[in-house]
Amino acid sequence: MEAWKKHIGEKALEKGIINDPQWLEKLDDTMPVWAVLDLFLQFVDRLEPDYNSYD
Repeated sequence: MEAWKKHIGEKALEKGIINDPQWLEKLDDTMPVWAVLDLFLQFVDRLEPDYNSYD
């Protein structure tokens, strides 16, 4: 596996985007659409604040 792919996988693991180190051996595998959508939804949840403005 290319070093750049492994680096991306390690950063994703470090940031909590993936939570299983076994994914580092599967970086060339395809992902089902539901799994990609789940990752994006988790990302959006992290970006959106949980509070409302007083304005």
